[in-house]
Amino acid sequence: MKATTKSYLFIAAVFVAAAVIISFFLPRQRAIGLEFSEGKPWKFEQLTAPFNFAVYKSERALQEERAAIMSAQRPYYVLEEGKGDEALGAYEAAYKKELYLLVGPVLNRQINAKLTELYDAGIISSGELKRLQADSISTIMLIRHNVASPKSVSELYTVQQAYESLMAIDSTLWGRHALQSSNLNDYIQPNLRYDAIKSEATLNEALASISLTSKVIQKDQKIIGTGDMVDEEHYQTLLSYQHELNKRIDERGVQMTFIGQVLLMLLLIAAYVMYLVNYRRTYLFERNKLLFLVTQLTLYPIIASWILEAGDGFMIIPFAMAPVMINIFLDSRTAFITHTIITLIISLIVPDPFIFVLLQFTAGIAAIYSLTELTARSQIFRVALVVVICYSLVFLGYELITRSALNLFDKRMYINFLLNGVLLLFTYPLMLLYEKLFRFTSDVTLMELSNFNIKLLRQLSENAPGTFQHSIQVSNLAAAAANKVGASSLLVRTGAMYHDIGKLENPIFFTENQGNTNPHACLPYDQSAKIIINHVHDGLRLAEKHNLPSAIKDFIATHHGLSKAKYFYISYKNEHPGEEVDECLFTYPGPAPHSMETAILMMADAVEAASRSLPEYTEESITNLIDRIIDGQVMEGHFNNCPITFKDITDIKAVFREKLRTVYHTRISYPELKR
Repeated sequence: MKATTKSYLFIAAVFVAAAVIISFFLPRQRAIGLEFSEGKPWKFEQLTAPFNFAVYKSERALQEERAAIMSAQRPYYVLEEGKGDEALGAYEAAYKKELYLLVGPVLNRQINAKLTELYDAGIISSGELKRLQADSISTIMLIRHNVASPKSVSELYTVQQAYESLMAIDSTLWGRHALQSSNLNDYIQPNLRYDAIKSEATLNEALASISLTSKVIQKDQKIIGTGDMVDEEHYQTLLSYQHELNKRIDERGVQMTFIGQVLLMLLLIAAYVMYLVNYRRTYLFERNKLLFLVTQLTLYPIIASWILEAGDGFMIIPFAMAPVMINIFLDSRTAFITHTIITLIISLIVPDPFIFVLLQFTAGIAAIYSLTELTARSQIFRVALVVVICYSLVFLGYELITRSALNLFDKRMYINFLLNGVLLLFTYPLMLLYEKLFRFTSDVTLMELSNFNIKLLRQLSENAPGTFQHSIQVSNLAAAAANKVGASSLLVRTGAMYHDIGKLENPIFFTENQGNTNPHACLPYDQSAKIIINHVHDGLRLAEKHNLPSAIKDFIATHHGLSKAKYFYISYKNEHPGEEVDECLFTYPGPAPHSMETAILMMADAVEAASRSLPEYTEESITNLIDRIIDGQVMEGHFNNCPITFKDITDIKAVFREKLRTVYHTRISYPELKR
């Protein structure tokens, strides 16, 4: 993205949109100035009630009241009188038919009286009795003739107990024999039915009668004084006061809050933009980097807002993931500044902004500098461990200052820190996602691509061994130069390994792969130039086929820039003197290098290839070769779009000279004897 009016408008629109989006998700129903935590001292001046308000009971107190009501609740049972009448009628019918000879009139009257007594007391099933005993219910409400009255569970009978009570009417031998032979168990059945509707309605009515408030604070009454400890009672009072304040915020107040949030977001993001303008200007005009930074800037405040709306476990959010990601793909300074802005934004909505900022600054710095270069997955575990330890130590120090006893320490926070560390481990899979979304290339990917066992490199070593050796030499030269001038040595080394993969299509047409036969000998110069130049197109096609990242494709496209295939161009001109030459036939498609790394590769590629044609390897010949090639590239303007200085070029020349002198074992030039 070039620095045009349109690009500036796009950058401004992106950051303004970020400010509005963040503000939209920030909670607005908050009482400004009420920052408090249970078990900590009140840090502000004495708070006096400006109006009357009720103090709401805590959820724990309400739960205890509900539990007490539920434990004291008496279930309702209906006495079904028809079942008793039915059983007595069945017994009378059996007595008149056959039992009168066995039972006799006296015992019959006793049985009738006992059955009436049992059904009047209530017979309950064994399952219902076990359920009442399991719930520790000692009394039920017995509904008889639509009138409910309490009844002790111990006064009820099960079928078994009722039968045993009947058997105890006459303990004489003949009487007991008569009772056993009468099959009295046929006339005993439960007559108590659980009334679920009445029981639930009564329970709900009792629960609904619970008052949500414990007391009323009068206007001008002291709520809490400076330095007072925020105990449970004060905590509930402050929560109730804050709740009442929020209820009194009208629509205009909400709008004003939103405007204030947008204003603060714009100021913080403006400060961030000023940093980018002064120190990382190129990020603003590279769309993928710009969108990546804005995504990090907006994502974490939105997630924090959602978590805060749901509860207070916002510290499980791995905020350190943002600086780690930016450090991996961009640089540590931008990572720290971005993390600072994110922390300041979120501090506007968290309950205790001081400790939040303290925790995030220290953990963010620890995360950034514990991961200077990501080359292995295990480093993410180390970062997560460092962050968890940093969080825990900082919070422990804070608690030692503010808490008066060990039992007041907030153990939940340490659990949240552990969960934070676990979530931070997802940096690695998310890193792969960001690579795809924003077309980045991480160091881990570069390390994987530089493995010689990669299929494409293995084909290059087998089918074009000379090109493969050339690529290795170029990668060594370029990496050493990159280290010298502060460029990415891993990126330029990997790019050098792939820059000539297009030669796989026609390896025999390139000098380093030829034996005694040169196929160019029977081709016109323009045709030979076309074959040579096409290795750039072929390389890009192979890179696309093998899903190489765009950073590697840049090296393939730019390693010759817009230069010419000079051997064939000059030979063609010599063969056609005075003829107009179509220079496009001999010019590489480009583009020219646009980064420090691609510029270094262009120099290293040309110098390494030309060094093979030196008749002798002396320090003087190598120096002259390097100066001639690189100075020629500078004069032709190949590095006009690169952030490279003349000092960098001088340092690169020195590295090339030292490396080539070592490779070719140069000797010093012997002086001639003066006569």
